[in-house]
Amino acid sequence: MEITIGVQNVARELVVETDQPADKVAKDVLAAVEKGAPLDLTDARGRRVIVPAGTLGYVEFGGDETRRVGFHNI
Repeated sequence: MEITIGVQNVARELVVETDQPADKVAKDVLAAVEKGAPLDLTDARGRRVIVPAGTLGYVEFGGDETRRVGFHNI
């Protein structure tokens, strides 16, 4: 699933591809905002993205299917 994160005072969005279900990510976002704790996500490649909750502008959840571009050998 693709997650797009808007950060206040930053022109560029963060785009994270994760294997986690949307419900879990939504709970993590809400918990971070309520507690004022950083949002800590792990992407599909195992990289961590940590965003301070106070700087979150928005979090957008994309579809569960990823858009892959490339060539396939037949």
